[in-house]
Parts: sequence; C-alpha cells; structure tokens
Amino acid sequence: MDDQDRTRLTGAVRELAPELTRRAEEIEAARELPADLLDRLRDAGCFRMFVPRSHGGYEADPRTGLAVLESLARADGSTGWTVMIGAETPHLLAMLPRDRFDKIYAQGPDVVVAGGFAPQGRAELADGGFQVTGRWAFASGSRHADWIFGNCVLTGDGQPLPGPDGQPVELRSMLFPAERVKVVDTWHVLGLRGTGSHDVAVDSVFCPAELSFDLFAGTPCVPGPGFLAPLAQFVLHLGAVAVGIAQGALDEMVALLDGGRQRLYARQSLADSPAFRVQLGRADLDVRAARALVRSLADDLHEAAGAADPTAIAALHPRISASLPWVTEAATRAVDVCYRAAGGGAARDSSPVQRRFRDIHTFSQHAAAAEGWLGNNGALLLGRPVELAY
Repeated sequence: MDDQDRTRLTGAVRELAPELTRRAEEIEAARELPADLLDRLRDAGCFRMFVPRSHGGYEADPRTGLAVLESLARADGSTGWTVMIGAETPHLLAMLPRDRFDKIYAQGPDVVVAGGFAPQGRAELADGGFQVTGRWAFASGSRHADWIFGNCVLTGDGQPLPGPDGQPVELRSMLFPAERVKVVDTWHVLGLRGTGSHDVAVDSVFCPAELSFDLFAGTPCVPGPGFLAPLAQFVLHLGAVAVGIAQGALDEMVALLDGGRQRLYARQSLADSPAFRVQLGRADLDVRAARALVRSLADDLHEAAGAADPTAIAALHPRISASLPWVTEAATRAVDVCYRAAGGGAARDSSPVQRRFRDIHTFSQHAAAAEGWLGNNGALLLGRPVELAY
C-alpha cells in the first residue's frame, strides 16, 4: 500500500470517527447508515481499501485494514460492521472470471456487494447459467449494495447435485445486480441495529454462469497475497470489529468515570474503588490481548500468502478460525464489565454503554464466533484432523 494512500485513508477515518459516535443513536434508529455518512465513508476510501491499485483501490496491507475497521467500530459498532462487509467486496468478486472482475470495476473502485453465505437458495441448471430461487438472511448493507449474492445448492431436474470430493451436495454462489433482488425488511434486532442486515430474496431469476462462483473453494482471479485465503481474512476482519466495539465501551466507561461517577449506596466513587480498578484493568488487558492475537495471525497469514505457500496457509486456518470465538469472548467480558459498572443508567436505550453491550452480544451470535471453532485449535495441537474448516 502506498504511504500516501495509507495516510489519506487513516486520516479520513480519524476525522470522521467523532461524528460517527455522535450520530450512533441516529444510525440505530434508521437501522442503516444514513446516505450522507455512506458518501463520506466512500469518499474516505473505506470501500476501496482492499481493491487492487490496478483497479483504482488502495490495496491496503492487513495491518492498515484491521486498524481502519477497529477505529470505525470503536466509533460505532454498526458502522464498523457495515464497512467491513462492503470492504470485503473485491475478495468475493475475485472469485469470478477475470474479465467479469474487470468489467465490474471499470466504473470505479467503490463497488459494494452484500449477500448470504448460508446455502439458502436453489440454482437449477439452465442454458448458459442457472435459474435461481432463494431467500438469504443477514445480508448486511443490502439496501446500499450494488450487487447481491446468495449461496445455493445446485440442482438438476429439481434434484440436488452431488458435490465433489464426497460432499453431499454441490454449492455455488449466484451474483445479481441489486435491482434484481428484493430486500425484505426483517432487521429488528437486539444490537448492531444500524447494519441493515435484512433478508434478500429472488424468485426464479436467471444468473449467467460467469456471474456464479465457488465461495469456499474458488481460485481468485487477482494475483497477490491480499486475495489468497479470503475467508481466513474475513475472520480476522470480524475480530477487528469485535475489538473496536470493546475498546469503544472502555473509552465510554473511562469518560463516565471522569465525571466522578458514584453508584447509589456506594461509599466511594467507582474510580476510587480498588475492586473496580481490578475489573477495569483486566478488561483493558483482555482487549489488548485480543487485538494482539488478531494482528499476529494477520501477519502470519500475510507472510504465508506472500510466499505463496499453500501448506503454510492451510496450517493457519484452524488457529485463525479458532481465534474469533476467543476474541469475541474476551471482548464480551470487557464490555460486560463496563455495562455492570455503569449502573441503572446503562439500562436506558440512550446509553452508549448499553449500545456496546447489545452490539457485542449480537456479534457473539455470529456463526463464525461459535464456540465449536475453538476445537480446531485443539485438534491442531493434538495432531488430529480438523472437523470444522473453511
């Protein structure tokens, strides 16, 4: 990544962060990012940061990308999440044939894709492509996306087609221009309310074969370490958002204590309480440890990808997939300390600490943060086969 681009991107995010925090309630109420904030995030380069320089992007290195996502989530969890999803667009589009990738980016680098990873659609074989019907949940940013994809079970004559390598069914993702997809307003949730993660649906819509791709085993058409192992990179991006949400809660707790906050019936302020200092100190170290783990694994992955070493990349997958539930647990512990200490005021919807509490607990329900992924690291240590992988 060019130093000038890095300075421009990180400086723009730093300048925008206070406004994101001030407008967090507005973002929640809208259940999506307001149009003017999307424009400013786009102008800042957030949606082009991972796009190749050959296509007008910044081609950000992993450390810069993680820092940007953490900074945005630290300002507002929903913004961090929404930008994360949009910024990962080139990794997904790189699974298409190169001519299609080039064509999509011919109009500019700020393309946004939304969609669903779960195979909640069916794609019937048809001349030149597939006839697709499906409805996919959790399509974050779907209302401002340019393209929307859905992962599907492939069918022939209405019957699922067997997958390769003994897999029970063959899966493939289908990509559509956003205007051909219906967004179903379903995003009424506990936290991350501003991400607009509605359902998306198509009913017997044709998808050309060249706009379909293998989400889990596809080969990127774009060279370079930034496009190898995209799903592993996505997991690390999620980790940066979790760390940002937790750091934001700590920031808000410290600001609250600067006002000399004292709990009802307490003999001293929270800031003067030795017991609370222990809790706050532990929470801070939890967040620091989570950040350090995410960055360390990102460095390892980038080194392996830069060396084009598929064996080293594959060896990192179990630990990276196991990292997110651990990072999420650490971030959640830190936020919980802040929420409990904030007292009755944190029960109000207007409380920024409550928002962090709701955001991180909603985050923790993500499939990639499930506790079962921790078993991958255990299997790795024991030299046993990894049963959960991507």
